[in-house]
Amino acid sequence: MHAIQSCRHYQARIKHHQTSADNQCFFNLLTCDSMLDKVEELLPEHRERLFPPTETLSLFLAQAMSEDRSCQRIVNQSSIQRAVFGSRPISTITGGYCRARQRLPLNMVNQLACYLGEQIHRDSPDQWRWMGRPVKLVDGTTLTMPDTSENQKSFPQQRGQQPGLGFPICRLVGITCLASGALLDAAIGRFNGKGGDEQTLLRSMEDQFKTGDILLGDAFFSTYFFIASMQIRGVDILMEQQGARRRKTDFRLGAKLAQRDHLITLTKPKIRPHWMTPADYDAAPNSLLIRECKVGGKIMVTTMTCAKTYPKAKLKSLYKQRWQVELDIRHIKDTLGMNILTCKSPAMVIKEIWVYLLAYNLIRYMMAQSALLSDLSPRKLSFKHCLQLWSIAVQQMVMSDDQQMRVLLSLMSEKQVGNRPRRIEPRAVKRRPKPFPLLLKPRDQAREEVRKSGHPKKLK
Repeated sequence: MHAIQSCRHYQARIKHHQTSADNQCFFNLLTCDSMLDKVEELLPEHRERLFPPTETLSLFLAQAMSEDRSCQRIVNQSSIQRAVFGSRPISTITGGYCRARQRLPLNMVNQLACYLGEQIHRDSPDQWRWMGRPVKLVDGTTLTMPDTSENQKSFPQQRGQQPGLGFPICRLVGITCLASGALLDAAIGRFNGKGGDEQTLLRSMEDQFKTGDILLGDAFFSTYFFIASMQIRGVDILMEQQGARRRKTDFRLGAKLAQRDHLITLTKPKIRPHWMTPADYDAAPNSLLIRECKVGGKIMVTTMTCAKTYPKAKLKSLYKQRWQVELDIRHIKDTLGMNILTCKSPAMVIKEIWVYLLAYNLIRYMMAQSALLSDLSPRKLSFKHCLQLWSIAVQQMVMSDDQQMRVLLSLMSEKQVGNRPRRIEPRAVKRRPKPFPLLLKPRDQAREEVRKSGHPKKLK
């Protein structure tokens, strides 16, 4: 009885704020039946403020998914919206909202993002999966952020860049679900320095892989100790062979399965990696039985050793779908706009990244619901189309009941992505950028030169 009363009290409290800001649609998602218990579990102790944690997170999400990502814009819109709903408008000074963002717990944001991704992945029907098995994709990327001294200290710029000319840069490695596109987990680290490489970040998320999973990754991750760790967990891998080992592959050796398809035994490296403890090194198996096969001009390495159950043609078809993780990264960085971050301190940068990842999973959640209603695969739906529909719904405030939500989900399923398996595009643009030269010296020094000599008459 106490739990029911607590839940009702919480719902009444958030509805008080629901009608006072343009983040109503985010409130609806964050406080739906599947998310309410998790949100309440992660909600920190707080006193009633103008921007409580749930509303702050909703505004942060709306800010991240807007073309104008300034704090001033989101506070202005919130104030106008409160006035429209008959509430007392708040001040347009951004200090209160910025402090509320700083108070927002990081663990609340990242755990909500991972929880939602895991829920989408768990509820995916078997027909979305490959041979009924869950497949997880892994890849890494980099992000830049404002050039502040704090950001430079935590995420230093590239070594070849001169001081004052580069931007702080961080590395992000993510795990996504092949069936639904949901992000399951992510790790953030430095671009330079010990412990910031993609393999180290992936090892920090090994608990994400469960018995029966299949892991797809590029050649960078197909190392002996990672494969051994996955085999211990009962996880199969399918990756491209590493460059140095690919040159030494001889299909005349080992147990032949088919043409250019064999089983071989790898022996444990004699030199212990610097990141590995002596106990873990001794516990690692002395040998691994893996399968190598050449398909589509690539040499693949996999632990799915049965050629009858997993013929080369099926492995080739599966590995082609690894490209989906590249599209997922593009959606997060370019479609949502996370490529260039805006926060000026390392703590807020990490929080901003997780807000984007939560926003990405919220869109994927609606795409999964739309796919279920229309009997389609989520991968056939256009992410950008769904994002555009959601943005319009947020602006028009049209999702006040289940019927309107059902109409929105139906509209999301109307735009499907074409199947273009052999599409090739040059990595070049036809439209030239404006002819401004690169800044090749610190900005303060460049300003002084402009004050003394003026702007150059001809741009080179």
